[in-house]
Amino acid sequence: MTVIDVHTHMLGRDWWELLRSHGGPQYAIGTGFDGRECVFSDGAQFLTPHPAHFDYALRIKAMDEAGVDVAIVSLTSPNAYFGDAEISTQAARLVNDEMAAAQRLYPDRIRWMASLPWEYPDHAVAELHRAHAAGAIGVMVIANIHERHLTESAFAPIWDAIDALELPVLVHPTTPPGTAAQALDQFMLASSVGFMYDTSLAISRMIFDGFFDRYRKLKIIASHAGGTLPYIAGRLDRIHEQLKAARVKIERRPSEYLREIWYDAIAYRIEALKLCIEIGGPDKVMYGSDFPHTIGDMKGVLHRVDALDAATAKAIRQTNAERIFRL
Repeated sequence: MTVIDVHTHMLGRDWWELLRSHGGPQYAIGTGFDGRECVFSDGAQFLTPHPAHFDYALRIKAMDEAGVDVAIVSLTSPNAYFGDAEISTQAARLVNDEMAAAQRLYPDRIRWMASLPWEYPDHAVAELHRAHAAGAIGVMVIANIHERHLTESAFAPIWDAIDALELPVLVHPTTPPGTAAQALDQFMLASSVGFMYDTSLAISRMIFDGFFDRYRKLKIIASHAGGTLPYIAGRLDRIHEQLKAARVKIERRPSEYLREIWYDAIAYRIEALKLCIEIGGPDKVMYGSDFPHTIGDMKGVLHRVDALDAATAKAIRQTNAERIFRL
């Protein structure tokens, strides 16, 4: 049975140095609590690279050891969302070109999602088409872009172009708005809690804003088993049912939209994974590992998926991803 990893990351040395030079004022590269070089966002540590972030041979070795056949790699936060239009576009192109080269080197093992200079829509649309022509089978977007919402009208040309191509989009969290005010620099709260509600807020806003009714061909993947969305699905429905302000743009219950989007299986307890499957459906959850981040867990996620019934496990390991990415 094939195992396809839909949420797994690669960086690039040139991208890293570009971030070092142009990441401010929000992003800075410094020394983390464990003495290793890492990225800070508004003072909160959130990205600590490992050698496998930069080395595809190490990635393939780890995949072999864990029993993962195909990795659909993507960048992570802060993606290409720094610098002016030229720098942001350069950052996206650097990573996209490296991922395209890795696919050519490992054609049976590597696929990839494009990064885009999202803050500059004209440049983003051009890079989308360039990356797609080079082999990108999806797109990654961060859940908030310097505290701008993904549903902003300024970003509509990008969504229109992605929708026309019918590409899957992985919505990946970053440090949420108000990180400094909430003291998320303490105890790694930015990654443990902040990331989860960053995704949940972004997807919830999309639902209530009617985003999924406007873009019918999009296949949105909510990172980390949907963040907190499966847990608060009933609350979203109750708010929609009882409060008129939540029904300004949508008539259907929010949980119906949660059944139409996609999820990865990156939940660290079997109970959380089962709840995600119950809310999203066994045909909408896919294997993901978050490798090679410190909390990445190729073997652990696969172990939890394999603990499910055989039909559900096969769908999550293989067939759901094959269908959405047209593999």
